[in-house]
Amino acid sequence: MLEALPPLARFVFRGNPATLGLPATPLRATRQGERVALWQGPDEWLLLQPEGQPAPQVAAGALVDVSHRQIAFALHGADAAARLNIGCPLDLSAAAFPVDMTTRTMFAKADITLWRTGPDRFHIEVARSFADYVTGMLRLAL
Repeated sequence: MLEALPPLARFVFRGNPATLGLPATPLRATRQGERVALWQGPDEWLLLQPEGQPAPQVAAGALVDVSHRQIAFALHGADAAARLNIGCPLDLSAAAFPVDMTTRTMFAKADITLWRTGPDRFHIEVARSFADYVTGMLRLAL
């Protein structure tokens, strides 16, 4: 099943992870209350939080609000990984891509951020301009 997720505030943080109390574990999502940090690279995280909350305070590094650049979807069900593999080249088995693993990847022609939030559940961040394309491909898959 594919569903649109509620609007989120999104920030890209570049800098030392200790500045925000983030672990530096590659390819992992970290939850701190209602906030989530998705590892994007050695010094970059995508920070997600409910709309209306104050932005994280950063003493050093760069924080950019990208809230309106992307949209999020959840894909869940026993066939979720197989549907994603129609357009995503990654091994999405639970052993290779466990819960709370996250990465930037391609889904067909679209750049996405993929985060496994449960055994059969994925969070997909995609540019708004590619949202219809990605959701259309996922609905056609299988």
